[in-house]
Amino acid sequence: MKKAIIIFTKVPKVGDIKTRLTTEKGGILTPEEAKDFYEAFLLDVIDACIASDSGDVWICHNHSGDREYLDKLLTGLAHPASLKGIFKDEGGTFDQCMQYAADFILKNGSEERLADALLLVGGDLPALQPFYLQEAFDKLENIAMSPAGLKASQKCGLSNIYLGAGIVEGSCQEGGFSIVGFTCTTPLDFTGVFYNQDGVTALDALVQKAIDEQIPFGLIQNVPDVDIPVDMASMVPELKALSLAARYDKRIKPAKRTLNLLNEMGIETSTSVPHRDDAGTEQLSTD
Repeated sequence: MKKAIIIFTKVPKVGDIKTRLTTEKGGILTPEEAKDFYEAFLLDVIDACIASDSGDVWICHNHSGDREYLDKLLTGLAHPASLKGIFKDEGGTFDQCMQYAADFILKNGSEERLADALLLVGGDLPALQPFYLQEAFDKLENIAMSPAGLKASQKCGLSNIYLGAGIVEGSCQEGGFSIVGFTCTTPLDFTGVFYNQDGVTALDALVQKAIDEQIPFGLIQNVPDVDIPVDMASMVPELKALSLAARYDKRIKPAKRTLNLLNEMGIETSTSVPHRDDAGTEQLSTD
């Protein structure tokens, strides 16, 4: 099974990236700092994808993104020559952009396809680990080759491809998902996943599509993204924990750029301090 990983991203631009982390939106960063953090996230994510050695690594960036700036940024990768390619989406809604990225690689299962299966990965997942991606592809291949996967793939009418259907996803906060993978014979499209009129979460929408089409579905490692201040607060101790664990587990790849930027800026995470009543009983703060 030929595999591909697509990192789905915006080209970093001041005032256009991670704005909910900025002071203007209730966060702690300036627009310039928010851009710097996203660049660190993105490079750490790409390095993790390349280090996984699980398939060709592609980057799909926003239609209006500055390709020249992106190319310059990518020279900071550990192994920039290991990228398979870079392409831009065609604009439109997030659903349409993600669909275009998937179609660019899988090409509806035609002989011109660039891979048999792919993982779509967000650029704001600094805790992403190479072995998460390896395990995701292993699970995808297993469920796709199950009797249910082979049956579901028949809906695509690709009888010349001996590969079943399957979906794997890694969930994140607020009912979303940060990683999704599927095969070229999976009857899945992204219409209504991120943009719908019923208030359905992206994860619920994806699950419902799997149910409707009877596509085998697998859960993979939860990898949180970083959109709002509370996400960043959760990220800091997790990255520190991964950095320590990496001393004892060679599979773990610390997010060095993100950690360095956190250290440079002196950003730490704190929590409410419990207080005690007169009897010495510990009480949780409601602040």
